[in-house]
Amino acid sequence: MDKKTRNAKQKHVLWIDLEMTGLDPVEDRILEVGAIITDWDFKEVATYEAAIQVGPRLVERRMFKGPAKDFWNSVPETRDALIKQNNETARSGRTIENELLALVEEYFEEGIPLILAGNSIHMDRRFIESEWPRLNARLHYRMLDVSAWKVVFENKYGKKFAKREAHRALDDIRGSIEELRYYQTKFKKI
Repeated sequence: MDKKTRNAKQKHVLWIDLEMTGLDPVEDRILEVGAIITDWDFKEVATYEAAIQVGPRLVERRMFKGPAKDFWNSVPETRDALIKQNNETARSGRTIENELLALVEEYFEEGIPLILAGNSIHMDRRFIESEWPRLNARLHYRMLDVSAWKVVFENKYGKKFAKREAHRALDDIRGSIEELRYYQTKFKKI
């Protein structure tokens, strides 16, 4: 790989958002993944989206009867769309992990840990650790968490970003990128 290609690959950020049956990485499962690769100006370079197959009994137990039922009942259209997608187009978690690794290989230099970005990304990271260990092994221990910026700007400066909550993976990533850009506008130019 020439130096120009290597430098371009180092200048990317991997944004991921997961939609899960609930928030327990032991009991719940990933239903949908969205990934957007950006440069450090947060311009999109590539996107990926997929549905992960989850058994109908687990979906029923976790989304309709489990601790997440109140949340899912508050967004029934999203819940029903995710379930329909699970029944019609979902594929195995192993297949999805392979595709994500292929995407990573294309846009990031091998051997250099990648920065994972998102909103409350620590929760998504717990599911990645549990379900996609090979992808997890490629990630840096540091993460770009937009929710940390939210905490500072709301509590210290009284600035609040009105982010739409679609609860669909790609839409939520784009909302997080938009939110981070908003916070950046509040800084003086360096």
